[in-house]
Amino acid sequence: MNRDRIFQSWIGAIRLRTLPLALSSILMGSFMAAADDSFDSWIFVLAALCTIFLQILSNLANDYGDSIHGADHVEREGPKRAVQMGLIKPSEMRTGILITALLAFLSGIALLIHSFSALSGMAAVFLFLGIGAIFAALGYTMGKKPYGYAGLGDLFVLIFFGFLGVLGSYFLYTKDLQGQHVLPAITAGFFATAVLNLNNIRDIDSDRKAGKRSIPVRIGRERAMYYQMFLLSAGTLSAIVYMILHYTQVYQFAFLLVIPLFYRNIKDIKNITRSEFLDPGLKRLSLGILLFTVLFGIGLVIR
Repeated sequence: MNRDRIFQSWIGAIRLRTLPLALSSILMGSFMAAADDSFDSWIFVLAALCTIFLQILSNLANDYGDSIHGADHVEREGPKRAVQMGLIKPSEMRTGILITALLAFLSGIALLIHSFSALSGMAAVFLFLGIGAIFAALGYTMGKKPYGYAGLGDLFVLIFFGFLGVLGSYFLYTKDLQGQHVLPAITAGFFATAVLNLNNIRDIDSDRKAGKRSIPVRIGRERAMYYQMFLLSAGTLSAIVYMILHYTQVYQFAFLLVIPLFYRNIKDIKNITRSEFLDPGLKRLSLGILLFTVLFGIGLVIR
């Protein structure tokens, strides 16, 4: 295999299109901190790096784990994975996973050193949470009992992309948390879960055959569509309530302009019968969520 083919195989396994969504929770927490005059560019860069490495780690681990467990096979309707297609050897993927986990750990350590300056109880808590995030990224589809196959992926996404991503990043800036900050965390967590749910709706047939008991496999496609409506609606409502608490000008609600993209996502799930044609909607939804986050953050900062 030539170098260009090898490079393209790894780029495909990294799944670049998922990275903007991974950054949404960090952006959300960073915008909140900037609104409180507590933004630190180094915290943002290091948190973004750590998050990107964690997302890449999750993608590589999923490629390897689903191929080993049989969720990725020739009949899969979504994008084919590198290990399943023989483009990357399992041993090579394991090496890539190890390197990415190390990079996530080191960038996380650098983040904590800069944020806390000295060893403290809260630094130890964040270190524990960071290690937990690494194991969560690995455990979704890898190991003897991957939690993604038990239908627990949604819960972990809500925790790590919502509460830990938003509240954790905000705390690193400000060393403070208030009850109202849970609202943007719910927004980010529900939106990230909606992307996972759409992915699982697309893969519902192949996951069922592989014994992967995702939420759509458990409740069926139609109910998974209503679940998607709940996630996007509740996430939007949480953002609206938080913005009302910080309201000064009507333009702060510019993030509502993204709602038609969410409506199209629901419409696609309802009308598209072949799961493979849902794949473009994943990219649109991810970019829509990123745009929602940016507009929401601008509304907080520019008042």
